[in-house]
Amino acid sequence: MAAMSLSSQTSFERRSFNSTTSRSRGRSHVGASCLASSVFLASWRTRSRTPAPRNRNRSSHARGSSRLTTCVFTGIVQGKTSVISKDVIKENEAMAFRMQFPKGATENLQVGASVAINGTCLTAVEIDQENDTARFDLIIETLRATNLGKLDVGSEANFERAARIGDEIGGHNVSGHVNCVAQLESVEATDENRRLLFSLPKDVGRYVFAKGFVAVDGCSLTVGEVERGDERDSFSVYLIPETLRVTTLGGYTPGDAVNIEADASTVAVVETVARVLAEKNLELSSL
Repeated sequence: MAAMSLSSQTSFERRSFNSTTSRSRGRSHVGASCLASSVFLASWRTRSRTPAPRNRNRSSHARGSSRLTTCVFTGIVQGKTSVISKDVIKENEAMAFRMQFPKGATENLQVGASVAINGTCLTAVEIDQENDTARFDLIIETLRATNLGKLDVGSEANFERAARIGDEIGGHNVSGHVNCVAQLESVEATDENRRLLFSLPKDVGRYVFAKGFVAVDGCSLTVGEVERGDERDSFSVYLIPETLRVTTLGGYTPGDAVNIEADASTVAVVETVARVLAEKNLELSSL
C-alpha cells in the first residue's frame, strides 16, 4: 500500500508516526482488505489536493464544514496516556476521565475533537494544552461495550489522535467503534517476540481471518492464527519490541480484557456474502 506524504503535522506527530510506522511494514494483506483500502486511499488523495490548515478541527462533529472532516484513525498508536482523575457520575452509566498525555501530544487539540483511547473514539470536552491533559466523558454504551470503565487512576491506555488529510496511513482504517471486548488467554514470550492469544464472541470472530487486520486496544495488528470454537473463537497476534515499547500491550496478562475492532472492509465482505447466500437458502458456515 502506497503511503501518503505528511503535508502538515506537529513535531510530536512526526515523531510519533516515524517511530511507529515500522510496525506496519511487511504485513500480509487479505485481498478484500487491500482492495477496500486502496479505494479508500484513492478517494482520500482526490479530496486532499488542498492541504488542511494546522489548526483545523479534527473532529467529525464539525458537520457544517464544506470540507471533508470524517474522523478516522490508523491503528498506529502514538503513545500511552494515563488516568489522573476519574469522576463516577452514576455507576455503570456515566463517568469522566482526565488523561495525562506525553509532552506536546495535545498541541492544536480542540474541544470537540476526537481521540482514540484504547481504540475507542472519545470526544475531548476540556483541554489544558499547557499541562497536556484532556477530559473525556463516558456514557452507558461506551462503558457497556468497552474496557474503559475498568480503568482507574494511574491506569495507562493507548492513544491516537484522529488522522488528518495528508497523514501517512501506516496501519489500517480504524473507526474507533469497538465491536466487542475480548479476553487474553495466554502469553508466550521470547527475547525478541511475544505471542498473545485472545478469545472473543463468535459473532465478531467471524470477521477475523489469518493475515487479516484487527485493532486490539486501538493498535493495528496482523492476525496470526485463528481457531473456530463451538462457543467462542480465538486468534493470535505477534508483537515486535517496538510495539511493546510504544503501546500498553507488553504489560497484559492472561485474563485481561481488550477492545476489539474488526476490519471494516472484512465486515462488509462477510456480511455481503452472508446476505447473498441467505437469499439462496445457504449458510456461510456451510462453505
